[in-house]
Parts: sequence; structure tokens; C-alpha cells
Amino acid sequence: MSLELRGLSRRFGAAQALHDIALRVAGGEFVALLGPSGSGKTTLLRILAGLDFPDEGEVRIDGQDMAQVPARQRRIGFVFQHYALFRHMTVFENVAFGLRVRPRASRPPEAEIAARVRRLLERMQIAELERRLPEQISGGQRQRVALARALAIEPRLLLLDEPFGALDAEVRKGLRHWLRALHGELGLTSLFVTHDQDEAMELADRVAILQAGRIVQFDTPARILDQPADAFVAGFLGQALRLEGVLEAGALHFRLPGLAPLPRASLLAAPAGDGPVAAFIRGHEWRVTPAAGPAVLRSCRPVGGRLQAVFALDGLVIEAELAAGTHEAAALRPGQACTLQPLAARAYPA
Repeated sequence: MSLELRGLSRRFGAAQALHDIALRVAGGEFVALLGPSGSGKTTLLRILAGLDFPDEGEVRIDGQDMAQVPARQRRIGFVFQHYALFRHMTVFENVAFGLRVRPRASRPPEAEIAARVRRLLERMQIAELERRLPEQISGGQRQRVALARALAIEPRLLLLDEPFGALDAEVRKGLRHWLRALHGELGLTSLFVTHDQDEAMELADRVAILQAGRIVQFDTPARILDQPADAFVAGFLGQALRLEGVLEAGALHFRLPGLAPLPRASLLAAPAGDGPVAAFIRGHEWRVTPAAGPAVLRSCRPVGGRLQAVFALDGLVIEAELAAGTHEAAALRPGQACTLQPLAARAYPA
């Protein structure tokens, strides 16, 4: 199933929730929608599901314009963050609900409904829970029930709105691996809304970054991390530090005292001409020299074979990552004066 959005816009009074959204998703793709709160992610999902309607633009599924197709006829599965399960229904009845409310002409026989529900519960690894109520099972199990209910109607498009947002870190990590495997096994086309950057980068074939109702970049996770389209994307992803500077005389000159200029050749992204820029530096892109300089080490701790160090420099907090076991890492002590120098940066017009 393919999906195409053409010039999609949505307003709520004076607020513009979506601006001229254009997006093409190929059949079988897993696409993540990533952006800050209020960027339009959930509004976009609701329009796709037929729960809301655009002011301008088109939604096409397999080439068909969805404007006149009611939500119940779109064959779209929707999984919500807070499950939206019917509390008075058992797990079995929740999963069967979407099939039983179909018009009589398209409703499967009861025996087929029961067989389909039990197959799904087995696939979700919760077959033993079919007689329980939602309040009698865990959060992770409820999310599997919600997914089974969405899949029961055999959707051609699966929409997931922060489906793991209410779960603890360990449970959501396990579920997202399981979901990605299930997506491939069933040959689904899926759109996944999340605030979790690691989740988006790990799960998705491609990621759409939204800012203020616009898609500012749509690409593979690797290309988005390596080649951010603009200053917003560079600052939003990868926990990069933003520093103001000026490009001139073949180098980036920082406005922060204590940092030497960075040659243009060391910039991973930069405008063609000279002028003011916003530079973004990630934790592993710093060189740390102990026992000299204006930066002061506040704390450091080993994390996964790396040393995470936090420095104070002219009122700014700078986080740097060093390879554990190096001479520089071994020499670091809290309170120590150090010199910091960027090894690389991405610069965008200020």
C-alpha cells in the first residue's frame, strides 16, 4: 500500500497546524514522524485516519483520493498512546470489536471472527489473556491488545501515535524491537509518531522531521544524522551544542572565549559564503587537553566504553565524550582546568 500527501494544510482558528505537507510513503515502509510538541504530528495522523479533515490538499492511498471515504471504510488501523481499550470488555472482545461493528454485508461470520482474534492474540504472545479485562493486565500487554485490535481489520495502513509513551524504558525497548519485526513479517505500511529520537532512528526506514507544521527533512536516519537540512534539525537531533560564530578568512571563529578558530575544511556542513552562523558540535567532536585552559571539569563518568565529561566555560555547560582508557581521559579530575577545542562542527546561516 502506498501513501501520498499533496499540499496538505490544516488550521484551527488562527493557528496553522499543518503547512503544505507533501509526503510519499512506499508500500511496506516504516516511517517515523518526529518533532517537538505542537509540530503537527498527531494532527497529520488524525487526517490520515479520517478523524479530522484538511482545509486544503489531498490524501491518496494506492492512488485513491480519501476525501469522500469515511474513516470506517479506509481500512486504517490506529494505535493510540493510552490504548483506548474498552474497560468493560475482555481482551478477546476488544480485539473483535472492529470486526463486529462492520455493516452486515461485510461482517465475517462469528466463527471466522473468533479464529482471527485468537490467531492475533497468539501472534502478540498474549493468547492466555483473552478472558481478562484491561485492568487485569500490564501496560505492555495492553499495548499488544491495542495493536491486535488495530490489526484485526487487516488494515492497509497502520498508524501509531506515541504507542509506547506510557510505558517504562525497559518495556518499550523490548516492544519496539518486537513491533519492527512484526511490521516486516506482516508486510505492513506504518507511520509512527514519537518524541523519542532513539526510537525513531532505530525503528524507521525513513524519518520525517516536523517543525511548526512543516516537514523540514524526510530521509533515512543515517542521512538525517549526518546531513541535517538546517539549523533546526541539527539542533533537534543528536544532543548537539549550539554556538554562535562567524565564517571568515577560511575559518569558523567562535564568539565563545577560549575556543580557537576551526578551519572551514573541518566543517561537516557550511554555507558557501562568509558571515554569521550557528554552529552545532556533538559530544564526540571535542578535543580535551587536561591541566590547561579556561574550561573547568565539573564531572565525568564512564558510559559504555566512553567517558562522559561535563565542563563549564564562560557560563556555558559543555558535554564532551572521550574514549575511555586514553591518557587524556585518565588524567581528568573534577575541578581541573582544561582546554576544549572542537574537532568538527556543522554551521548554518544564523
